[in-house]
Amino acid sequence: MILNYCFRKVVENFVKSRNQYFNRFVGNISNQEMKNEEFLTEEDMPDLDTNPYKKEKQQCLLCRLNIQPDFKNVRLLSQFQSRYTGRIYGRHITGLCKNKQEKVEREILKAQNAGLMGYFTKDLRYINDPPLFDPNRPLRPHKY
Repeated sequence: MILNYCFRKVVENFVKSRNQYFNRFVGNISNQEMKNEEFLTEEDMPDLDTNPYKKEKQQCLLCRLNIQPDFKNVRLLSQFQSRYTGRIYGRHITGLCKNKQEKVEREILKAQNAGLMGYFTKDLRYINDPPLFDPNRPLRPHKY
């Protein structure tokens, strides 16, 4: 019983001192002003629906620019073929999505079968084209 009484006194003193301290800096605020402040703080609150730390979804180069690979566009297709060996670069190097990578590979094979592209070398007209990616620095590490 005595413990209950002491606890109640401590809490009352704490509340009184807190109110005095608060009123000293803020002053007396009416209920209407408190409601207005609460309304303003609700408007100023950040939007919690969107995550500001979420990374933007990255698209491959061809999807971002809406380019459809075609076997007749040899200049574009030669960018995805090795200059020295004629091999087609993989997805981990080119950064293309799976669909576009498969489409590029099919179109390169079509162009090679049609005689528009070489099998083992790159056409000399396209050697000085600006690179779309660096084959020596892949975007993702290879699984091997």
